[in-house]
Amino acid sequence: MMLPLLLCALYLGVRPAEAAPEADEIIALPGINYQPSFRQFSGFLNASGGKHLHYWFVQCQGDPRSCPLVLWLNGGPGCSSLAGLLTEHGPFLIQPDGSTLKTNQYSWNKLANVLYLESPAGAGFSYSDDKQIITGDTETAKDNYMALKDFFRLFPEFAKNDFYITGESYGGFYVPALAVEVSKDSGINLKGLAIGNGITDYKLITFSSVYFAYYHGLLDISTWSCLESVCCDDKNCDFMASDKKDCKAVINRVYRQLHGTRLNVYNIYHPCEEGEPGEIRDYGDHIKAYLPDVMSPQIDSEFSKKLKEMSPLNKTISLGMPCVNDTDVTTYLNTPEVQSALHIPNGLPPWEMCNYNVRINFRREMKDSREQYRHLLSEKKYRILVYTGDTDLMCNFLGIEWYINSFNLEEQKSYHSWMYKDGKQSQIAGYAKQYANLTLLTVKGAGHMVPTDKPLVAFQMFRRYLNNEPF
Repeated sequence: MMLPLLLCALYLGVRPAEAAPEADEIIALPGINYQPSFRQFSGFLNASGGKHLHYWFVQCQGDPRSCPLVLWLNGGPGCSSLAGLLTEHGPFLIQPDGSTLKTNQYSWNKLANVLYLESPAGAGFSYSDDKQIITGDTETAKDNYMALKDFFRLFPEFAKNDFYITGESYGGFYVPALAVEVSKDSGINLKGLAIGNGITDYKLITFSSVYFAYYHGLLDISTWSCLESVCCDDKNCDFMASDKKDCKAVINRVYRQLHGTRLNVYNIYHPCEEGEPGEIRDYGDHIKAYLPDVMSPQIDSEFSKKLKEMSPLNKTISLGMPCVNDTDVTTYLNTPEVQSALHIPNGLPPWEMCNYNVRINFRREMKDSREQYRHLLSEKKYRILVYTGDTDLMCNFLGIEWYINSFNLEEQKSYHSWMYKDGKQSQIAGYAKQYANLTLLTVKGAGHMVPTDKPLVAFQMFRRYLNNEPF
């Protein structure tokens, strides 16, 4: 009797039940007027201490059983990975009306099953039972690992798939830290990690941003000459020299010029966009993590002054990403119908692109990720891709290249252009350098969010990485 019923179900297009949690399946997603060809799920994964991390899982548009499994983590800390799904490389891209989704022809789930995880607790829809969202690098890595184990409990059919950990921005710390945890677990088939415009080393990123700014025309020659005279000697420059008062004063002026204005630090050639009319953006506090400690008092003072000046005007104060308009995705994810489709429980705080309290209370135990990279490189079995949009000031390509060079790895292929296909023509996508199990590359003309700026190039980059094809 069971066989005819199964054959009937297959004939009618009804899929037999798998191990996936039926209660988490997204049946009808507002904003699209068609039924996707792939299954998708939204729910919560359990971490330590009563923390519940929200996930949105989109299965591969090919055969999910044979496609690799990819975890995606956005940064912040405290920013939502749903930004990666809805504005970068997910199957649907949010439109300016905040209610319509457009099919993304360069979606990464054409190549892989992609798990978007909002981490840590407090980011996006993720929450903690005790409402405490104070965490740090070490705890976040362990919580992400526990959430990943919970995912495999819910979806055991993916336990043997090739697994990759990917992310961007502060994901430069999240990804290798989690990869080290996962590398100790023989039950997870970790194959590699990929990081886009990631934080690597606070000092190198800050230091290199001054060079990046000058050689991109953001500082004039008189400012540069002043920097050289007070921060440099015959051998080198030290823009982090907080004990040199003259150097500190000039560096403070430089950072106020770069980060305290309407320069889009995520793509210096893109306009600075805002949210709702009259909204105030916090330009200062967002960059504390990337600046010398000597910058913090000036930033606090200037932002406090700005708040006092604007508070009587009864305008919205936003603490999101400067020059990034997140009104559309924020509107969409706070719509009751959308939250119902995503199985979001009542009573959670409104969804935000970035949670300010998570960010300012985050314990930054990692100053760089060298220990994690050394561990992963020593294993000699994980493929690492480090890619950077070359117009990003915040996590610039120069500092990231300096960081990779500091490992003194043996080059297998020296710096060269890599190509992508645009129709029938091949074009330069950027520049790459290859080592035994690490590839360093740039994406020409892209900023901090590479798939947003260069979706076709990012798609082809991702495909070649997954297929282990040379750049």
